[in-house]
Amino acid sequence: MNAPLTSSSQRVQAAAERLGLSISILEMPQSTRTAEEAAAACGCDVAQIVKSLVFQGAGSGQPYLLLVSGKNRVDEEGVAGHIGEALLRPDAAQVRSWTGYAIGGIPPFGHAMPLRTLIDRDLLGHDIVWAAAGTPRAVFSTDPKALMQATGAEVIAVA
Repeated sequence: MNAPLTSSSQRVQAAAERLGLSISILEMPQSTRTAEEAAAACGCDVAQIVKSLVFQGAGSGQPYLLLVSGKNRVDEEGVAGHIGEALLRPDAAQVRSWTGYAIGGIPPFGHAMPLRTLIDRDLLGHDIVWAAAGTPRAVFSTDPKALMQATGAEVIAVA
């Protein structure tokens, strides 16, 4: 029998239900904090891992959530050109205040405040992707197109 979900993962499950996204959260015995760890735990290619990365607009101070394929590094200048301002990397405390989650467990939705969300077009090439579910050991799988719709994410090239 599975242990009950942590409070963080319960918040992710509730947020998914509000968005009409049917997910099943798995608590892994090992860390899923990095894309490589998550891919090993989930038995998938690292490209199928959704990295939820939070940046801050240099001029506006606005938070941006980038949902990035685990194989890609963010081309910050390219993304900045798309959104219209340079990007900064906020500290962990700022990220937690915006999302309600610690780095390594940030889900793609269900945050403490609304975040403008952009999704890596490379994720849409997969039938299934895996994302963090509130803790560095919790994950869920979903159709990336359903994730894009549920989050209202804009599709961009991030790499």
